Amino acid sequence: MTGAASLGPEGAVAPRRSNRAVRRFWSAVGVFAAALCSGIAASTLIVIIGYVITQGIAAINLPFFLEVPRPVGMTGGGVANGIVGSAIMVAIAALLATPVGVLTGIYLALFGRGAAAEGIRFLADVLSGVPSIAIGLFAYTVFVAPFKHFSALSASIAFAILMLPIIIRTAEEALRSLPSTIREGALALGMSLYSATVKVILPAARPAIVTGLLLAVARVTGETAPLLFTAFGSQFWELNPTNPMAELSLQVFTYAISPYDDWHRQAWAGALVLISVVFLINVFTRVALRTPTGR
Repeated sequence: MTGAASLGPEGAVAPRRSNRAVRRFWSAVGVFAAALCSGIAASTLIVIIGYVITQGIAAINLPFFLEVPRPVGMTGGGVANGIVGSAIMVAIAALLATPVGVLTGIYLALFGRGAAAEGIRFLADVLSGVPSIAIGLFAYTVFVAPFKHFSALSASIAFAILMLPIIIRTAEEALRSLPSTIREGALALGMSLYSATVKVILPAARPAIVTGLLLAVARVTGETAPLLFTAFGSQFWELNPTNPMAELSLQVFTYAISPYDDWHRQAWAGALVLISVVFLINVFTRVALRTPTGR
């Protein structure tokens, strides 16, 4: 009995060592698989960006940024009207979406309870997954077809709808992440709920809300599908948002499907500009998140 008992601990050590070795093996396999997938994703992105750079850098020059497109058959020209049109449409979309998105986020984070709040969150999540071309078709049906007139304003409304889910969820999470003592302290000092929300809670969450707005801007900057039904595009300078207006991503699409080599080169250059803008917005967003006020 004594000899048998003495074998017990030794027999238990061997399975433990075996199990530890198996766990280490599968841990190494998991780390390798994760690193491999990350490498594939990163390399794919690098290849795409590198190809766009090599194709588009030759057409990047000062006239490209300062001139409007030239008539068919003439080389040269630029996309200055498309760059300005993109800025106008995105700016109007931000002005339309920001108040609605932030106020909805305030309601969900501070006041929303029960089925109504859960329904709004669910609809916001569903809206974030709706294809942009469906949003463009909706904007065409509601804001273009009844008036028989394309316009940049209808494109901005479509962009605002695409931006809403990002702003709503970002504003909600930004407000939820604040310590409850901030709100309680403001109310304890005698401030009304409205004053505490506007003067204390919102300023504290402003950096994260602005970050969400920048992400929403990056989301719509390169969208093209809604513009086919709304802005329609233009070869000329147009600053009135109630008229058809040029937009950079729409010009890239038009140039890319054309039979002219010079337009193909300008399409790659326009794609490079769009990628650069989105990249800079994301870099700025990450820098803002790393600041002490953005955490």
